[in-house]
Amino acid sequence: MELTKEVEQLMFKDINNLLSPKPISLEAGIKRLENGMLHVAMRNVMPNCKGKMLDWWFTYFETTEDLKLWHPHDHVVHSGWDNKWIKNENYIGATIHATESLGEIPPVPAVIKFHHPAEIFNPEVLEQAYTNIDVSAVVYARIGFGENTPTDGNGDPMDGYMFHVVRDTPQGCTLRSHFFLGASSAGSNDPLPDEIGFGLMEHCYCEFTYLAQVLPSLYYAENTRGDKAPFLW
Repeated sequence: MELTKEVEQLMFKDINNLLSPKPISLEAGIKRLENGMLHVAMRNVMPNCKGKMLDWWFTYFETTEDLKLWHPHDHVVHSGWDNKWIKNENYIGATIHATESLGEIPPVPAVIKFHHPAEIFNPEVLEQAYTNIDVSAVVYARIGFGENTPTDGNGDPMDGYMFHVVRDTPQGCTLRSHFFLGASSAGSNDPLPDEIGFGLMEHCYCEFTYLAQVLPSLYYAENTRGDKAPFLW
């Protein structure tokens, strides 16, 4: 089904809770929403990483080899960004096409279009969260999976939503990843199965654990923002 603005607003009435540094009711797990969609959550700890690094990562990766650094098992093919993506500068408004699997679930094409998080989070609450250093990066995108993924007039995949919310810590950073999936089959007799949600939990935990092992060195070696690597001796 196509989600109306009213349904979307109801579904995300508590979305600002993701910006809180305090524990929330669903940090890792799955939940079936009243409209039949699947809410999937995963919490990752990324040692020695910071939110600025993860935000930069989305302006950096552009090849299948990059994707395999992120997840050497599940990431299969990077099929390209559109012209809104600018290397080392911008991913907001850009769309990526890729092919990936969820563990034993076979690979499928994926379409992801990134948006500014203030489009769905309360802008004032979001700004205050940055000011309070409660968050250091927030990534929001519309997502869809499968061949010929349906998109709306804005080019947004119509099947789901993705959020990555980062909070810096003395050890590195903590990442909350939340997905709202299955809009196309919500309300039908064949909703998105729980198996997909559990597979996505494993996938998300693994991909950001892998990424944490290489991201700091990549960031200091490749970014153009002038940040210098700390001297470790």
